[in-house]
Amino acid sequence: MSTTVLETFDKWKSFLSERVNQAQAAGMGEETISKLAYQIGEFLEDKVDPKNGEERLLQQLWQVGSEEERKTMARMMVKLVDQK
Repeated sequence: MSTTVLETFDKWKSFLSERVNQAQAAGMGEETISKLAYQIGEFLEDKVDPKNGEERLLQQLWQVGSEEERKTMARMMVKLVDQK
């Protein structure tokens, strides 16, 4: 049985990591990548139901965070998946 990207947190991290690597390979800087991660977070909050506990926690933190805190979360998610 196939799972979607959002069904497991490890699949989500792997997906995000691939996107970060693609953005870096395309020459995007850290700030641009963080802005894109923020936009993805905004989209997920509005359009996607959490599929697991980790995503539910991230959504709840996102919802209570200020814009600056959300930007920090987005940067931290990029750092989480971009560990080398």
